[in-house]
Order: sequence, then C-alpha cells, then structure tokens
Amino acid sequence: MRKFKKVLVTGGAGYVGAVLVPKLLAKGYEVTVIDLYIYGEGVLDPVKDDPRLKQVKGDIRDKALMERELKTMDAVIHLACISNDPSYELDPVLGKTINYDAFIQLVDISKSCGIKRFIYASSSSVYGIKEEENVTEDLSLEPLTDYSKYKALCEEYLLKEGSADFVVLILRPATVCGYSPRLRLDLSVNILTNHAVNKGKITVFGGKQRRPNIHIEDMTDLYVKTLEYPDEKINGKIFNAGYYNMKMMEIAHTVQKVVSNEMGNGNIEIITSPTNDNRSYHISSEKIRRELGFEAKRPVEQAVKDICRAFKAGKIPNAMEDKRYYNIKTMQAISLK
Repeated sequence: MRKFKKVLVTGGAGYVGAVLVPKLLAKGYEVTVIDLYIYGEGVLDPVKDDPRLKQVKGDIRDKALMERELKTMDAVIHLACISNDPSYELDPVLGKTINYDAFIQLVDISKSCGIKRFIYASSSSVYGIKEEENVTEDLSLEPLTDYSKYKALCEEYLLKEGSADFVVLILRPATVCGYSPRLRLDLSVNILTNHAVNKGKITVFGGKQRRPNIHIEDMTDLYVKTLEYPDEKINGKIFNAGYYNMKMMEIAHTVQKVVSNEMGNGNIEIITSPTNDNRSYHISSEKIRRELGFEAKRPVEQAVKDICRAFKAGKIPNAMEDKRYYNIKTMQAISLK
C-alpha cells in the first residue's frame, strides 16, 4: 500500500470539503485546497493555522495554477464542480468549462506531474431513471441532464487514463446530508429540516419517490479511506456510496419527529403536493461493502439531529434568506466567466 503525504483537494472549501479537509489534516496529510471561495472564505478557519494546510483561492480552469500546485502533490481528491442541475443550467457553457473541460485538463496535468492516486467525486445521477429495484454499478448510464451527462463523460475519460502508476477511483455518492461549516440548505434532507425548524411545516412533492442519502460524516470518512486502500482494491473501480434509501414521505416523517424532539416543536405540519418529478431509485452500496468493507454508520435521523443542534448553537443564521446556503442563489449573484 502506498503512503501519501501531500493531497490536493479541489473544491476543498465546499459543502463536503469543509468537513473533509480537517479530517485529512488530523490524519497527518499535508493538504492544499484550491477553491474559488464563492460561499465565503472562513469555512476552514478552525484549521487555518495548521502549518500543513495551504489554501489557494483560484480557478481549476487556470492551467498555470494547476501545473504549479500539482507538481508537488501525491494524490488528488477532485470535488470541485458546479453542483446540481439548476445551478448548472443557469449557464450550460460555463458549466461545461468547469465540470468537463477543466476536468480533462486536470487529469492530464495530474498524470504528467506524477500524481499517484486520483479520486473523482461523480454522482449517482449518472444512472438516470431506472426500473431496477437495486441500482448497481454495472447498469447502463442514462444521464438526463447536462450536469449528469458530463459527470459520466468525466468518468469515461478518467478510466481511460488510469494505469498502474496513475491509480484512479470513481465514487458515485448519493445525496449528501447533514451539517457542514459550508452548509447547503438546498439538498432534500437539509431543506426539509430547515423548513421544519424555521417555518413549522414541511412540503413534500409527491412522496413515494425513493431517494438515496448518505451522511456527510460518512462520505468524508470514505474519502479519507480512499487514500488508504491498496492500489489493487480500487484502481479503475467505480463504487456507489448511498446506504439510506428512503421515500420522500419517510424522510419527511423522520424530520418531523427529530425536529419536534430536538427543537421542542410538536406542531410541525407535513403538506403534500403533486409533482411531475417521479424519479425514484434505490442505490445499491453492496459492492463497496463487499469489496472495501465500507459501511455508512450514520442514518438520516442523525443528519437531522446535527442540523438542529447547529441551529440551537447559532451556527446557521438567517437560514431562509442568506444566499450562501443555496447554490443557485449564489450562482445567480456572481459571475465566474
């Protein structure tokens, strides 16, 4: 098993990165973060004085920057992208330059700089709508949007470039949930929790659709582990990561119960509304459990508890209005061209 010392995390100040980077530092890695910091520059303040952390405010499309930073790295965890369909669709041309063109360049530079391991955060959305009860990694990809289409194309390119000296791994996470210092309140579990806490009611569109989720602490634990697995266990592999498959109405009832207990509000109303979005799928995480021994430990209930406790601690001010909690609102307010 290779030992890595220096890790580059693109998007390291994002929702997942803000939880992951402190864990990598705690494990002894030297971490360089490259991020545009469009959601705020203080999310890594608790570890900002760690001498092993280097924060670079920069654009992954900047070839000179990436060449300069990658030449001393051992491994890359690539999280950076314009995340989710609505944000991507604000400017599809911009989305392609960041999510696809910059990815191809990043892989090429990483390979030429002698990067030993490259971890790619893809998405379970690459499957599209499936009739199968269990969505496994060997099913065909039928992405429905440009966002997921380019995720699939990035996977294809990375697998083609992988080798014994350039170990590549693709993860297809379910929807991540739970508290982060760079919190997103535009993800299903987090949305419902925010509304339950601040509006006293939850609106569920449809309700029978099944959605896979994974707690942010489990997801970031997995990213840390990806630097520890032997090459032969992961090289050229694809793994789903989404242990908790729940119907939207089940999520709503979980949120209702936990918020009532945590916040002392016993009058949270659940309102149902019809929807045209009947996408429903059950992501199987059997392969990652079987081959890597990875199992998520924290259910959706824990994610709701964590967000409630952050609300009580005053860590989520102005949750309904502040655009930094909402990717699409932030994207609408800035220009990345």
